[in-house]
Amino acid sequence: MGRLDGKVAIITGAARGQGEAEARLFASEGARVVLGDVLDDAGQQVAAGIGDKAHYVHLDVSSEADWAAAVDAATAMGPLRVLVNNAAIIMPAAIEDTTLDDYMKVINVNQVGTFLGMKAVLGPMRMAGGGSIVNISSIDGLQSKNGLISYTASKSAIRGMTKTAAIEWGRFDIRVNSIHPGGVNTPMGNPTNDPRAEKEPYQFQAIPRIGEPVEIAHAALFLASDEASYVTGAELSVDGGWRAGQVTPGLPGTDFVVEYGYESA
Repeated sequence: MGRLDGKVAIITGAARGQGEAEARLFASEGARVVLGDVLDDAGQQVAAGIGDKAHYVHLDVSSEADWAAAVDAATAMGPLRVLVNNAAIIMPAAIEDTTLDDYMKVINVNQVGTFLGMKAVLGPMRMAGGGSIVNISSIDGLQSKNGLISYTASKSAIRGMTKTAAIEWGRFDIRVNSIHPGGVNTPMGNPTNDPRAEKEPYQFQAIPRIGEPVEIAHAALFLASDEASYVTGAELSVDGGWRAGQVTPGLPGTDFVVEYGYESA
């Protein structure tokens, strides 16, 4: 039996990267999946590759009308039980170089898109008898970096909104949780597709490599499944130990040579 047998899921940003990995994994575990994205050709190709269990819709997550159409497509496939708010953009810039227009572009996709998605599925999930909403935040929703004023604002908001929705909707057996990926090998996390970028920035991390999209997808699968029936309002870091701290060459416990020029004592 698949872990998502009998469930219908909407996954946003599903034309590539994490969203594609989630859609493929969820379908393999028995779900019927609506893939939403604005990259129509790529999204349709992914849905066709998955087969009869998948349906692609054009979904600008900042559009209430597009959300209504996505929900209609999902409920036509059966009871809507899962939403993964995965779609996101990033526009790095120093604060003084960030225009209001650029700031709001990120907020409207990442933060407003998540809000509209949660609101759009509430009614259908209540009718279905419950469900699971998985909001993809980031480690930058728990901390930040220079250049990420809009991205961190949006991902921090997702973390907070997740908890509000969990509190309000737990009585309807709707669980709401957030995932906080670290670096992930996607067009966003490794835009140049440079093999060096898969290891070099992570050399002092506990697991010294970039994450793969399917690793985030497996975390989402757990939260979407009935195995997580008593998990709500939680934040799950999938970051290779990024936030645990860093390996410090020269201190005990580093009996190896670091690849990029540092040698332990």
